[in-house]
Amino acid sequence: MPVFFRSKAALFALAAVFIVCSLLVLDVRTLIPPDEGRYAEMAREMLLTGDWITTRLNGIKYFEKPPLHTWMSAVAFTLFGLGDWQARLWNGVCGIGGVFLVAYTGRRVFGERAGLYAALVLGSTLFWAAASQFNSLDLPVAASMALILCALLLAQRDDATAVERRNWMLLCWAGMALSVLTKGLIGVVLPGGVLAIYMLVSGDRAILRRLHLFSGLALLLLIAVPWFLLVGARNPEQPHFFFIHEHWDRFFLKTHHREGPWYYFLVLMLPATIPWLPLLPVALVSARKRVTGRFQPTQMLLVWTVFILFFFSYSSSKLPGYMLPVFPAMALLTGVYLARAPRSMLLLVAGLLAVVGLVGLGCVRIIPHLNTALLLAGFGAALLCGLAAWFAEARGQRVAAVLAVAVGGWLLTQLLMASHEQFGRVKAGRDAALAIRGELRADTPVYSVGTYEQSMTFYMGHTVIPVNYVGELEFGLLQEPGRGIASLDEFYARWRATAAQGQPQYAIIREDLYAEARRQGLPMRERARGSEVVVVSSP
Repeated sequence: MPVFFRSKAALFALAAVFIVCSLLVLDVRTLIPPDEGRYAEMAREMLLTGDWITTRLNGIKYFEKPPLHTWMSAVAFTLFGLGDWQARLWNGVCGIGGVFLVAYTGRRVFGERAGLYAALVLGSTLFWAAASQFNSLDLPVAASMALILCALLLAQRDDATAVERRNWMLLCWAGMALSVLTKGLIGVVLPGGVLAIYMLVSGDRAILRRLHLFSGLALLLLIAVPWFLLVGARNPEQPHFFFIHEHWDRFFLKTHHREGPWYYFLVLMLPATIPWLPLLPVALVSARKRVTGRFQPTQMLLVWTVFILFFFSYSSSKLPGYMLPVFPAMALLTGVYLARAPRSMLLLVAGLLAVVGLVGLGCVRIIPHLNTALLLAGFGAALLCGLAAWFAEARGQRVAAVLAVAVGGWLLTQLLMASHEQFGRVKAGRDAALAIRGELRADTPVYSVGTYEQSMTFYMGHTVIPVNYVGELEFGLLQEPGRGIASLDEFYARWRATAAQGQPQYAIIREDLYAEARRQGLPMRERARGSEVVVVSSP
């Protein structure tokens, strides 16, 4: 490794730049519906009501996911106020934390060079870098799974002392608890499946005696169970909905309409792992080799990657973010391989990044809705960094080459995401929401007719009354039907009565239903337009 990167000051400087830049980009985009708006609004309502047990969306019970993400976003709002970057802060922290976990684990288990490379790979892989700036549960659950994986690797390494093994295993069990509180039972099911398969393929049956099962399980239950007991006591309908509908039905049935072919995630891996795609197949194949010692860390990483991809490929519910937990494992394997990879492989990676940049520059003019200047900057950075990496590797400067690819991949991802803002702002209905926000009081009725705009409620700072709509609010509306209006006729009658009294009221109406409301002669004044919706008030 070059003398520069042996300096702690240089590594700290690199880490500081990464942290600062990763936090700064949290505030460059509007919260995009549905996910970003949904989770920001849930945290806003938690902070407003002070109820940290019963999670709600639009004031309605919402039990699809556990509360950890909402808790952390509500904490961010408490400390720093309401805003876009505050809503994304937990994701940003998880993304950064995952990179440093991988760096530390790689260094301790595989060597200093492998740890540095693994961190650079993870931090710049398109899907991880993008998810770290996107307010959803996928990256936090991936970060908690990374904690499980890294703590397990550190605990089980052959040179770990008894105290180290105990402490790292307890952290591993705590990571499982955090994963359960983030996404549910996959926090236990996935690590359990990985462990079972690892024992079969590696022959390391003795690992069971090194897991600190009793103390670890007690810690997991102590952290994860209290919320489930409290929310179930307050809301008896929650356990069946969460454990049956959101786990069993989601995995085995197609009721969520998120199915895809078995190769769904394999195809998605092609763009998601840019710029490191050429290295992944070779790194995975190399992981099959048995190494000296009792514990087989590369085999554990291989099993982790393959089993989790297979698990979600078999599931009837598929979304891109489901595959994020495999990225820390793949980054570690790639870091190990990069430490000894032939020059031709890194030249291939650098060439791919340069080609992506060159092709992107040629296609900028035909890409609709995105900011052309930012697209040019992103693809230009990819081209320049790819060329810089090529020349660095050709001169035998491996670390500089890997760093150049990482910088190019990170810049490409962030500039592509930022280029979406002009379209995303309209999609979120931010300007339409802000047009009436100053006029709203806590008791002002705001109707949402035929739709529920996930981001607009957050930007208005006000919940809405759903009309002729259930969507993902269906379960909560069944429990609290008075929070919605089932029919358009009932809405028309209520609107006319309030208008006759001269009281302020507002509605967000789907465009086709707005035309129908006008035909019905509903007294209203158009105030703003969003993406396929119209905002109106009483005249």
